[in-house]
Amino acid sequence: MPFSDKVNSFNSKLHFTGSLPEGIRVMNPFKENPSILPLTKRFYNKFYNDDKKRYLILGINPGRHGAGVTGIPFTDTIRLKKYCGITINDFRSYETSSEFVYNMIEGYGGTKKFYSRYYISAVCPLGFTRTNSRGKEVNFNYYDDRELTDSVYDFILKNLKEELSFGIYPEKCYCLGTGKNFKFLTGLNKNENLFGEIIPLEHPRFIMQYRRKKLQSYIMKYLELLQ
Repeated sequence: MPFSDKVNSFNSKLHFTGSLPEGIRVMNPFKENPSILPLTKRFYNKFYNDDKKRYLILGINPGRHGAGVTGIPFTDTIRLKKYCGITINDFRSYETSSEFVYNMIEGYGGTKKFYSRYYISAVCPLGFTRTNSRGKEVNFNYYDDRELTDSVYDFILKNLKEELSFGIYPEKCYCLGTGKNFKFLTGLNKNENLFGEIIPLEHPRFIMQYRRKKLQSYIMKYLELLQ
């Protein structure tokens, strides 16, 4: 079975049935928007329709303007069209993390080369939101609340194990986020022994928000570790 078929099947079944803390909502674009599964199938069929093994890159969890909308990690509709050649007219999204990731992918040699060696996902494959004091829905990470972290632990583990079965090299995994995401993944790996090594990289959102003047140096760091 091609790598793409495994990912497409995974996405179609992705569903969280556990309990959530009060005020927290799970985002599941595959269930909420009927246009997302066909869209993600176009993406994975284009770049993953082979039996190659790949290294895994793990973000935190999908955000409201990236994978929480498109279903494709670190890919907004702008980058989807510009770099992947896939246009969607139903909606438009922009995510700063996507801008960094696709600049890095261009430096690597382009989408075809990059995606032939790497599969990007997230520690928690579904994202979360909460309503803040001003009544606005905002992103909420799986590690932002201990009760939420405990609630999704088994969900995270189950899905990581399934993704490893796609054809992932287990010797090393790249973690986007050098703080809480890396700490959680390191602890989980110590308990479950999923990967030989976890390599931390600064999260694209952190770079774009706080270190944008050093953008090129962070791209070079990514490329050095990913080559």
